[in-house]
Amino acid sequence: MSILKLKELLKEKGMSGKELAEKVEVTPASISNIVQGNSFPKPELLKQIAEVLDVDIRELFVPTKETETETIYAFREGSYVPVGDLKKSN
Repeated sequence: MSILKLKELLKEKGMSGKELAEKVEVTPASISNIVQGNSFPKPELLKQIAEVLDVDIRELFVPTKETETETIYAFREGSYVPVGDLKKSN
């Protein structure tokens, strides 16, 4: 299991792994290995990936702790962007 949500974010952003690889200047195989959870990128590459995907670096990771809030998204310019959080109802 990967601790990164890269596969989901690529799909959400409508971007292929090959396109991401070109933009962050690594091989498509490197991105594939990261997506599959076979390798983990260095911090600088994580930062570049977050910038290219236009997300906060924290959004790259699968949450490890249950939260009491849920993120609300709005569809803007072809993609979903977080606009805030709401407390989960019981």
